[in-house]
Amino acid sequence: MEKAVISVLGPDRPGIIAAVTRMLFEKNCNIENVSQTILQSEFSGIFIVVLPAEQSLADLHDYLQQGLTPLNHHVFVKPLEAGGPAFAIAASEPFVITTRGPDRKGLVAAITEIIARYGVNVTRLQAVFKGGQDPNSNIMIYEVDIPVEIDQQGLYADLRTRAGELNLQISIQHRNIFEAINRI
Repeated sequence: MEKAVISVLGPDRPGIIAAVTRMLFEKNCNIENVSQTILQSEFSGIFIVVLPAEQSLADLHDYLQQGLTPLNHHVFVKPLEAGGPAFAIAASEPFVITTRGPDRKGLVAAITEIIARYGVNVTRLQAVFKGGQDPNSNIMIYEVDIPVEIDQQGLYADLRTRAGELNLQISIQHRNIFEAINRI
């Protein structure tokens, strides 16, 4: 069984997921994972599918692209590499890092540079920038896996220092605490 990663990008509108999943069903593909979001007015969807033995990646790409071109969407299809991640996964704990503050270029780069230096993996990032100085209009939420063996106090100190330099408010919480506090 070959697996593929399919990425779909284009203007948001109702029915995109219905169209993509219908076409995958028509090609006898089984969807294993889906992640979809809308950034401003752009749709972005990633699908992990299992292909039937007779289905080639090239033919699937052409079929999806032909079906989605009228919607002005672009499709990328690639094989899912077997064997898992290219890096060694250390024992880790899930945390949420949240920053708020004035908008400026380089905020994501400044925070992720420190996160990467400590070997912390960002598993999900949501950043909304509306511009201006209102700290509540500009927020970044990083879901991260922090390895248990790293200097966590050093990581926290470096993040707080960088946040201060950027005039950002920062919060670092274990995901379980974050979810309990922010439960609707």
